[in-house]
Amino acid sequence: MENILQENQSFIQHTWEKIEAKLAKTSKQIKDGMPYTTREGHYDDWQDDASWWTNTFWTGILWHMYAETKDDAYKQYAQSIEEKMDEVLHGYDELHHDVGFMWLLSSVMNNELTGDEKARKRAMLAANVLSARANIAGGYIRAWNGDNGGWAIIDCMMNIPLLFWASEQSSDARFKHIGIMHADKTLKDFVREDGSVNHIVIFDENNGEVLDTPRGQGYESGSAWSRGQSWAIYGFAQAYHWTKKPEYLHAAKRIAHYALSSLALSGYVPPCDYRQPASPAKLDSSAGAIMACGLIEMAKAVPGVEKELYMQSALLMLKALDEKCAVWDDSDACILTNGTSAYFDGDFQRASVQNGALIYGDYYFVEAIRKLKKEL
Repeated sequence: MENILQENQSFIQHTWEKIEAKLAKTSKQIKDGMPYTTREGHYDDWQDDASWWTNTFWTGILWHMYAETKDDAYKQYAQSIEEKMDEVLHGYDELHHDVGFMWLLSSVMNNELTGDEKARKRAMLAANVLSARANIAGGYIRAWNGDNGGWAIIDCMMNIPLLFWASEQSSDARFKHIGIMHADKTLKDFVREDGSVNHIVIFDENNGEVLDTPRGQGYESGSAWSRGQSWAIYGFAQAYHWTKKPEYLHAAKRIAHYALSSLALSGYVPPCDYRQPASPAKLDSSAGAIMACGLIEMAKAVPGVEKELYMQSALLMLKALDEKCAVWDDSDACILTNGTSAYFDGDFQRASVQNGALIYGDYYFVEAIRKLKKEL
């Protein structure tokens, strides 16, 4: 793997330099805002809907930049956003399964980089909220709020690392056991034999029996929404990191191999759904950035030739994103375009993005390049 990284050292370092230059400018525009997508080249701001699930991805970008540059402006913006999120954390009613995303990328990163005790307590509170969403009889963590108690989604594999972190922080195995419970249920009922995954599974709340598998954000029920594949790859890779349960690493491999078998056909920028029709051609660059992060983590966990497979695949994806989707000039504030929120527009038009910018695409691209940079 060292040889691969050395061979790609120029790409990694040059791409990081472009990230630093871009974010030095856009951070002065966004500051402590809560961006989601760009409109006419400028990132919007969701501070009026502070509970929206993507509202700390910008915070995570700021923390990565602070870790590399030690520029206090990044830290100040990130901590300001985190403090604004207290309204959501203590308001309770709008909290849901995505508290993992929301406080892993704000309070956990803050605590790890600065030792901030208030940040640790925020993250522990969020972990308690997430663990309380566990349906013990059904064996899963429920998604969203409202009249859908049996619903669970593949995205939640990316939330349960907050539980593993909390278990380590508190020396309390309860959090870990709930994370394992949900990962086991996801492996059993979300991951299909061929390595594709369901986005949504509706369970019987009383016994965990599968009742339905709606299409979710993909093309149709039974298809393969690419970002869901990526959430699963990275989520199971992280679950393996925290638990060392081999079945999680095997799951990540199976899901990754399904996606990799399709990616050559799209030039390593994922379609929105691996089983979508040829037209219209919808891409999702965010799925590529997320998957690259997962592949890099997998490469750390496997021997020899397998390391090369996953690391080379991650680099192919990142190079394709850089070449085909990245915006390095001032024409758009985003880093990556060609992101798609869902194959079909939903009822919430404000959140609908078709082949545009998505803040989490930017976040995972930054995270992936920084992961590689740290390995050099």
